Amino acid sequence: MNRVPPPILGMIVAALLFLTQRAWSGSASALGFDESRLHRLDAVIDESIAQKRLAGGVIYIARDGQIAQLKAYGMQDIEKGKPMPVDAIFRIASMSKAVTSVAAMILYEEGKFMLHDPISRFIPGFKNSVVAVPAPEDGSSRGRKFVTVPAKRGIQIRDLLTHTAGLTYGTGLAADLYKEAGLSGWYFANKNETIGEAVDRLAKLPLHGQPGESWQYGYSSDVLGRLVEVASGMPLDRFVKERITDPLRMADTCFFLPVEKADRLAPVYGIKDGVLTLQETSETSDYIHGPRKCFSGGAGLLSTISDYGRFLQMLLNGGELDGARILGPKTVELMHANHTGKKYERDTSAFGLGFWVNDDLGYYGELGTEGSYGWGSAYFPQYLIDPKERMVAIFMTQLMPAGGLDLNQKFKVLTYQALIR
Repeated sequence: MNRVPPPILGMIVAALLFLTQRAWSGSASALGFDESRLHRLDAVIDESIAQKRLAGGVIYIARDGQIAQLKAYGMQDIEKGKPMPVDAIFRIASMSKAVTSVAAMILYEEGKFMLHDPISRFIPGFKNSVVAVPAPEDGSSRGRKFVTVPAKRGIQIRDLLTHTAGLTYGTGLAADLYKEAGLSGWYFANKNETIGEAVDRLAKLPLHGQPGESWQYGYSSDVLGRLVEVASGMPLDRFVKERITDPLRMADTCFFLPVEKADRLAPVYGIKDGVLTLQETSETSDYIHGPRKCFSGGAGLLSTISDYGRFLQMLLNGGELDGARILGPKTVELMHANHTGKKYERDTSAFGLGFWVNDDLGYYGELGTEGSYGWGSAYFPQYLIDPKERMVAIFMTQLMPAGGLDLNQKFKVLTYQALIR
């Protein structure tokens, strides 16, 4: 059998991708957008690139299941003179949390657990958790800055989904212990161990809050990913592939990148001393050259904007896309309810099972819709799902540190201001 030469095969794949995107695309004006107002979004992104505060990025806006805007801006690689393609692969960091939350909810729907079950049922190391609290000032603590008290109750699975488990990214009173344990920060791609080994070590450390009492951002989704492994009997990467990304045809979403896709991985830039500076390339990335062992449910995935758009469209559709049902509609409804009461009052007023939730437009104070939900990434991407407007919107780039740039928030305002019906 004659084999298609790789360069020609690549051209065929690119052509098929283009045709698929065209088949999905609809006129922005027919989808309720004023196209001249959408150009304001283009202008603001182009301005950031011209000011050398951003290398490049990609925008994806879809309404009623049709793409209103799928557009690349600027450069993927400034040094190599490579323009940003729409199928660039990005490190999505905390946007992985939504995928891991969906993975857990698949198992919930299968009766593997209840959301109020203790995580110690699956990860015994959390059975007798303690909480770090400030040391008393009477001198009895012998100079220590904290002491531990027993957790009032165990961490529940729901606490992991809502980030109320008492888990940070190693910050807090017991930060030194976390550092000694090799658990500081969200980055796991360079770890030469499994996520199970890392989570077992985490379970021995003091919590930084009583479970269920406060919203604290941290390792909750990584523990949730380990729960998926234990409850399903398969590694997290395999579960995500078999139950989410393969059914949704998310061909470029994975924890570690195949070497043959390395040229599509966007370099990371960052603002250092006011200058846009190259931080990481595919030649130096742990996502290609690292141990490839630790599957971080909280921050480990890579994806394209079109892949992630399909994932968000599935959620917007109530758990189904193109005949592939991932979750039931009632489960998706539960996921974007307010589960935290007044515990999460930051940019929005509520937090659900894996996302911020806008249930008070006045509290949010920017353009948006009550009932919308979403999250973002340490590398600067952001996304939102808006059930009332039947819309998903994503901005993808690789910028860390961001140097005060707020484009990842402005893109939401610029999307909404172009929506006229």
